[in-house]
Amino acid sequence: MGMTMTQKILARAAGVKSCRAGELLMCRLDLVLGNDITAPVAINEFEKMGATKVFDPAKIALIPDHFVPNKDIKSATMAKQMRDFAKAQKIVHYYEVGRVGIEHALLPEQGIVAPGEVIIGADSHTCTYGAVGAFSTGVGSTDMAVGMATGECWFKVPEAVKVVLKGKMKPWVSGKDVILHLIGEIGVDGALYQSLEFTGEGVKEIGMDGRLTIANMAIEAGAKNGIFPVDDVCRAYLAERVSRPYTAFEADEDAEYAKVVEIDLDQLDMTVSLPHLPENTKPARACADLAIDQVVIGSCTNGRISDMRVAAQILKGKKVAPYLRCIVIPGTQQVVKTCLEEGLVDIFVDAGAIFTMPTCGPCLGGHCGVLADGERAVSTTNRNFVGRMGHTGSEVILASPAVAAASAIMGRVATPEEVM
Repeated sequence: MGMTMTQKILARAAGVKSCRAGELLMCRLDLVLGNDITAPVAINEFEKMGATKVFDPAKIALIPDHFVPNKDIKSATMAKQMRDFAKAQKIVHYYEVGRVGIEHALLPEQGIVAPGEVIIGADSHTCTYGAVGAFSTGVGSTDMAVGMATGECWFKVPEAVKVVLKGKMKPWVSGKDVILHLIGEIGVDGALYQSLEFTGEGVKEIGMDGRLTIANMAIEAGAKNGIFPVDDVCRAYLAERVSRPYTAFEADEDAEYAKVVEIDLDQLDMTVSLPHLPENTKPARACADLAIDQVVIGSCTNGRISDMRVAAQILKGKKVAPYLRCIVIPGTQQVVKTCLEEGLVDIFVDAGAIFTMPTCGPCLGGHCGVLADGERAVSTTNRNFVGRMGHTGSEVILASPAVAAASAIMGRVATPEEVM
């Protein structure tokens, strides 16, 4: 019996010829990631276990992105602890405010992740890097501490769900709509501790930003990881970023899958996820009666330059609805620069939106857009749990940048055709 992409990566990292779902493997790690919320806990555990040096300063990434620029004294203290640790350990991939971006947007952009690598991060959306053919998954801060000290981690080899994409996407439909549709179809536990492996002719229709969005939200279906094949689109993206050797793995023809799900992109429409679970999906067109108070465009899911361009295309020459806040959050400093160079910032500001610094901010109810009781937001973020963006009496509707921008203009859930 053949192996899936994920199984091949884990087998190589464990130094074995093959593996099967359910086996336990000790794997070598290519990168260990933490942020300003999770890394301080890991650092405490690192010190408690008596560790004094990380296994490789070049294979640790410490990214202050959740509460930065620091929103209060507690967040400043946590960021300082991580900064001091990074300085003492000579961590190569530490990015200070002014150079930092949202971790899952920054690492692929900077070529810090590559095909065939095994990556753990103390953040559930670490699964983003499957877009470049890596095995990447979220872990707890204790596992992060052990990973920093030893460069290894135990894994139970996951079963796989084969997601076959076919056809071509309609105008305004994006990777965000693909993953929201999938989660709506299989549920938030539809791929529990399984690998979502995307394949089919439709893959080539989705650019790298879309793939990063899809892999980012694999965890919202309960998946251990999401992963895409390394094709010409991916290789072109990597050529500008990754200079070190890497190995691209392909699933065997006779690989075993727990189930197969097909998505016909020809039939896919703009999709939103209503409160309070990502699986609660509906066509955006069917939700026009839902008034909103805030729109957030950005995050590790949709804060890349293509997301900014789509939003600007829709907002150009228009105005944000009265009494509505529209917050645009670029994912990295490079995205900020490109937005400035292309005049996108002028478009956002002229429309009545605020253009702010790269930060997770409102996604987790942190800062820069927290909701009050009774308020409802359309957001390009990845979770809409109760109280996710602020008060437990608030609501979050997940959507693509296109739907979010149109909704900002209309003051309710809307599609681009309504405003263009």
